[in-house]
Amino acid sequence: PSVLVGKHFLLKALSSLHPECEFIFQLEKEKRNCLQYIKEQGNRSSEVCQPFWDAVVCWPHAVVGETVHRPCPAVFSLFRNNTGSVSRNCTSRGWSRLFPPYDIACSVDDDIPETEQSYFATVKLIYTIGYSSSLAVLAVAVLILLLFRRLRCARNFIHIQLFITFILKAVAVFIKDAILFSSDDTNHCTLSTFACKASVVFCHYCVMANFFWLLVEALYLNSLLLSSFYHSRRCLWGFSLLGWGVPVLFIILWIVSRVYFEDTECWDINEDSPYWWIIKGPIVVSIAVNFMLFMNIIRILIQKLNPRLIQFNNSSQYRRLTKSTLLLIPLFGTHYMFFNFLPDYFNVNLRLCIELCMGSFQGLLVAVLYCFLNEEVQKEVHMHWLRWQERSYGVVSPAAKGSQMDTPF
Repeated sequence: PSVLVGKHFLLKALSSLHPECEFIFQLEKEKRNCLQYIKEQGNRSSEVCQPFWDAVVCWPHAVVGETVHRPCPAVFSLFRNNTGSVSRNCTSRGWSRLFPPYDIACSVDDDIPETEQSYFATVKLIYTIGYSSSLAVLAVAVLILLLFRRLRCARNFIHIQLFITFILKAVAVFIKDAILFSSDDTNHCTLSTFACKASVVFCHYCVMANFFWLLVEALYLNSLLLSSFYHSRRCLWGFSLLGWGVPVLFIILWIVSRVYFEDTECWDINEDSPYWWIIKGPIVVSIAVNFMLFMNIIRILIQKLNPRLIQFNNSSQYRRLTKSTLLLIPLFGTHYMFFNFLPDYFNVNLRLCIELCMGSFQGLLVAVLYCFLNEEVQKEVHMHWLRWQERSYGVVSPAAKGSQMDTPF
């Protein structure tokens, strides 16, 4: 049946409970009972109206001229209290049409309201545009930071890893949509294929990795402000282990718990599941730590930018770092502080707008601010452009003679 099935799209996206699943499970149970009843009754050739299942109610044998009344299915009480009934006439041609229809007799809607359908379609369009544009811009940003040797430093190494997590996150959303929502007829409550579960696992890993690399960015900025120590390869390996390795550990623990204790549906129904906190817990902690680190960054910057305390040789360094840090704060998921301490079903429409619509453009904003608008990146790209012109057309520019990175990081 089509009752409320369209809401699966919204609920799948937020990894929360499907309220319709209990409805569908009960209908399937009644269907099995009805088919068993039909099998036990056998075929009575003398009767025109044979028992059948109409996807909602089981209709018994009937003789010509008989009107059969059936109460509204108890499963409809999940949505609204009702005491209505539906009827069919047994005619010489077989069963008549249902009267009155279920949506009238049982006071239930047979489909999603047009305004709600339009809202879901708009949300999907917005986040598809957001992730697509982010994916393209982030890919270009990664190539720029990798191709130009003078841009290779600890800071840009961390930026590249963060960009990659945004890319993987966008890819994971598209894969999940392709597998879970390829057909409107898909029963999401009983879907339990390997591809479906793998897409959910991959999506969870990408989201966790993204949050942990945001944490790495905050840790790195704090280390720059607190000390001027050199970030060795060992330090970068530690950051890599935190950003890529720690999420793997929690994902494996979650997979094992689902396989042995909660191997139901597509592993995306997490209502009252203690195992969901294996994933959600580290994310909540990383967001809380990130928020505290940013507050600490602001505190340090306020102290260090005090005109009486600034030394001439490092004042420009701190001002530049202040600018980049303040630009990074609104993009580091501080808005998740509010939602991550509330139930998954709290204000679903608002969560959908913020987490999918706004979140889909987060990677685009990060790439623009920390690559394309970065003065060092612009300078390096400009230098290579001038050198290409020199090789191609023999045009020599004084600016193309050489350039050194003026960043202390």
